[in-house]
Amino acid sequence: MKYNGAEIVIKLLENEGVEYISGIPGGFNLPLYDALYKSKKIKHILARHEQGAGFIAQGISRSTNKVGVCFATSGPGVTNLLTAIADAKLDSIPLVAITGQVPLSAIGTDAFQEVDAYGLTIPITKHNFLIRNIHELFTVIKEAFKIALEGRPGPVLVDIPKNIQNEFIDLEDFPSEIASENLPKRDSIKSSTLYCIAELINDSKKPIIYAGGGVVNSNASSNLYKIAKKNNIPVSLSLMGLGAFPCDDELSIGMLGMHGAPYTNYLLNEADLILALGVRFDDRATGNIEKFCPNASIIHIDIDPSEINKVKTSSLSMIANVDDFLEDILPHIESKSRNTWRERVKCFKSKYPLPSYKNILHPANIIPFVGNIVPSDAVITTDVGQHQMWVAQRYPFKLPKALLTSSGLGTMGFGLPVAIGAALANKDKTIISFCGDGSILMNIQELATLADFNLNIKVIILNNHHLGLVRQQQQLFYNEHYIASKFISNPNFKMIAEGFGIQSCDLCNEEKPLEKLKELLTTDGPCVINIPIEETENVLPMVPPGKSNIDMIGGENLND
Repeated sequence: MKYNGAEIVIKLLENEGVEYISGIPGGFNLPLYDALYKSKKIKHILARHEQGAGFIAQGISRSTNKVGVCFATSGPGVTNLLTAIADAKLDSIPLVAITGQVPLSAIGTDAFQEVDAYGLTIPITKHNFLIRNIHELFTVIKEAFKIALEGRPGPVLVDIPKNIQNEFIDLEDFPSEIASENLPKRDSIKSSTLYCIAELINDSKKPIIYAGGGVVNSNASSNLYKIAKKNNIPVSLSLMGLGAFPCDDELSIGMLGMHGAPYTNYLLNEADLILALGVRFDDRATGNIEKFCPNASIIHIDIDPSEINKVKTSSLSMIANVDDFLEDILPHIESKSRNTWRERVKCFKSKYPLPSYKNILHPANIIPFVGNIVPSDAVITTDVGQHQMWVAQRYPFKLPKALLTSSGLGTMGFGLPVAIGAALANKDKTIISFCGDGSILMNIQELATLADFNLNIKVIILNNHHLGLVRQQQQLFYNEHYIASKFISNPNFKMIAEGFGIQSCDLCNEEKPLEKLKELLTTDGPCVINIPIEETENVLPMVPPGKSNIDMIGGENLND
């Protein structure tokens, strides 16, 4: 039977269990779409921008254990997709991007919509492929999924020239669905390093676990909880790690770093041991790295060898899957009460809390209000800016994969399309997307995609008429030289949402705003909720760039 290259790609994607592909068709990937038309297993999500398509795919992968897949055509289609690919690379998100390309004979001729997708994506992918022979598809597509998932996850690009998409070959039998590989049972970690790490943990007086995205990616939350409770070790989380440990547990000390609670940063400064699990010691978490946890020995566990000693020199380290490491070290960890250290944690939480605010519509009050109304398994997405940090500080995260946020790249416009992907993959869950008025405008066109599928997503816009975090930094670090951070005009988001056919509300026009908000949050279907907030409100505390985490603006002075 004859198959062309495009039909082969679609059938191979079906074999990988792909349910959704987000993308936009164009001249050089139309054969793929023609083949997709015949598929009864894959549903296409027509985004309104390729960046939106990439983030929709990310929403699927970030909220599940699956690989997100997106399509784009050549030229501007590829370049529009680059931001979403780079975002996936920095946050270790498995993604397969399949792009159309001009025919092989036209590559290098500056043909219409020709862009070197392969060259452009070398620095921002885990691996990429330019298909030069139709027979390569059978190995490359399968390999792309394997590479995206194995080890430290990440994005893979497959660039397919149009002539290969259209080329036919004869196949007697098409490869059947890929059976689950029976992987050999892994060998337990029994190295001397493991025993040394256990001894260091058991002998410490003031240990703290610093857990990041690697805990979430390796599904290690359960074992993290077991080891923390057995040895009574407080747990601090990076932005990517939020939800890996329940926020309402007495051992939870919240997010560390630039916008961490004062008690979190002060406790880390006192620690004599940091057990760093699946983290990369990024500057937003550590502040001045030379002053980070000055009294502590560092144990670093990460699946990526390049992360070990890259930023912070560790006393002991191990290259391992975090869940495997926790599973194997748990029997060697002693049961301890650590009453003195736990009391110290309790004291610091009481003495150095996050600031409080009287205004019921202040983000610090609205965000936990939302968290107490929606189900505990709701998925929260954010854009990037002040609202993102308020969510990280205040939302009651209790489950892994509950927060989907752009951490490494910090991409405005991330929240809405990622929420769409999460809603497609989690039809039984409520999805909340917290956005700023600056960020939502970056990919607001995806409200059309949201309307297409009538998904249960509540888009909450915290509206201050500014690029809030830019304005805050200009106030604090640039002598109040405000430039390009206040919007000259701002749209009526309620009217815009209704123009897309989506229910909307402006809370400033409601007599009982909290009651109205509760009503909207508990009603099925999409909704856009605009919440005006104080224009000059700052998210505090904040660690100035280059300073130690204990040198917070808006945090109590430890020496007072």
